[in-house]
Amino acid sequence: MRSGAKVAVIGGVFLVVASGVGYGGYNLYSGLSGGGGTDATTTSASKKTGPPDADEIEQTAKDFLAAWAGGNAPRAAQLTNNAAEAEPLIAGYREQAHVSEAVITPGKAVGAKVPFTVRATVTYEGQSKPWSYSSELTVVRGLTTGRPLVSWAPAVVHPKLTKDAGLKTDKASAPPIKAVDRKDRELTKEKYPSLGPVLDSLRKKYGEDAGGTAGVELAITSTNESTPDQTLLTLTEGKEGTLKTTLDADVQAAAEKAVKKYSQASVVAIKPSTGEIRAVANSPAEGYNTAMMGAQAPGSTMKIVTAAMMMDNGIVGGPGAKVECPPTVSWEGVTFENLKKFEIKGGTFKDSFRRSCNTAFIKAVKPLTEKNIAGTALGDTARKYFGIGLDWQTGIVSVDGTVPESAGPETAASYIGQGKITMNALNMASVTATAKSGGFRQPVIVPQSLDNRELAKAQPLPGSIAQALREMMRATAQYGTGQSAMAGVGGDKGAKTGSAEVDGQGKSNSWFTGYADDLAAAAVVQSGGHGGDAAGPVVAQVLRVR
Repeated sequence: MRSGAKVAVIGGVFLVVASGVGYGGYNLYSGLSGGGGTDATTTSASKKTGPPDADEIEQTAKDFLAAWAGGNAPRAAQLTNNAAEAEPLIAGYREQAHVSEAVITPGKAVGAKVPFTVRATVTYEGQSKPWSYSSELTVVRGLTTGRPLVSWAPAVVHPKLTKDAGLKTDKASAPPIKAVDRKDRELTKEKYPSLGPVLDSLRKKYGEDAGGTAGVELAITSTNESTPDQTLLTLTEGKEGTLKTTLDADVQAAAEKAVKKYSQASVVAIKPSTGEIRAVANSPAEGYNTAMMGAQAPGSTMKIVTAAMMMDNGIVGGPGAKVECPPTVSWEGVTFENLKKFEIKGGTFKDSFRRSCNTAFIKAVKPLTEKNIAGTALGDTARKYFGIGLDWQTGIVSVDGTVPESAGPETAASYIGQGKITMNALNMASVTATAKSGGFRQPVIVPQSLDNRELAKAQPLPGSIAQALREMMRATAQYGTGQSAMAGVGGDKGAKTGSAEVDGQGKSNSWFTGYADDLAAAAVVQSGGHGGDAAGPVVAQVLRVR
């Protein structure tokens, strides 16, 4: 035990008091400095192997939690399998987070996992507030010593902590904001949980300009400058500044409700005529903003861009052109096939688009190979007309998609949205918005006038290509693969379905993108299967609000 620490026994529970500051922890064994026996030197003859038993799990968890609650960071760190990383974060619990008291109560182990609750007090510059949360730890067998140890991860200290992040109590890095939608309705993370990461990002970037003043907060801070702080506890309130966004509270509410049906899903809605983002929603709501920062193969939704490439390069004349759609097609030794190996005999380009015929789009590789542009044509089209691969300045951190140069069978795969192509819901909503409006308008979540940032620009789609894309997307929504999902959506509507295979994943990711009048949306549901089955209803639910 540290010098100066005192121990009082209250109702069988040890309360550790260090240097006059109460810093308590449930500890149902005698001693904090090795009395439990876990510090004994392990010889090669006595070294244990195999998973820890129930007694070892219980004792190790109690030892670790007692040392942590007692403010003994070196001791707690030595009870983990990565002391070098554990000690600074555990020490920072007192030194940076300014936790003045902590009572940590272990729950009943479930296998090697031990849940626990924390009831703490944070004190800074004369201000104190209670703070409570739950987390868990896992006990494993040490590889070199054979001792039972806590498997170290920052999330042990707090479930929202990740690598390169820490806890800090101080004057907030940015003043709080009152974010409002395009109609001046307030947007809060309590009412719209998916906006939590978005609002944190907006506060970090625009808090100083919104006219507020910073308060004192306990927050998760990151060494990555692009990652916003996450406020966990407010000790003294700051003054909010008002920040206008392009979001729409009604569309956002629909998006939140739509993705909540799935464990992993995301959706973005955009106004095609302006590029204004109307909604951003993710499930789970907290954490990574997959809708705007994800990077996944988009499957057949990419055929919107591939179709534009084919028409732009003269491979097909338009929706009515005759194209082949055989059950399978081979390219450089790799066989690609349609769903259930369907074929379309004597069909048109529109037929292949609305039924999502893979082979019709892969057959485009041959004429482009003869021109020596097969591996670059798709990326050139994506960049030139759809703004993919440019530096989007949406107002928060976002990823604008990649269509890298390809070769061999990978080129054929890229034409149907596989290979190395990566997109997210934001990107595909923008692709659809471009097809609907006839020209790329870089998506924004706050007006450009707020900071005069430079927006990405692309060439307008040739009129005949834009008209053709809309015709084929309308056919998809009315009597193609998107018909069922879009049945309840009115107005001028169009769609494209997609499913993307992922290595090691038994079921494909479900993709769907569509528009109705002046609103476009795209969604992806992890392991959702066919595009119209899972992602389609998500998009339709959002579009019905327009």
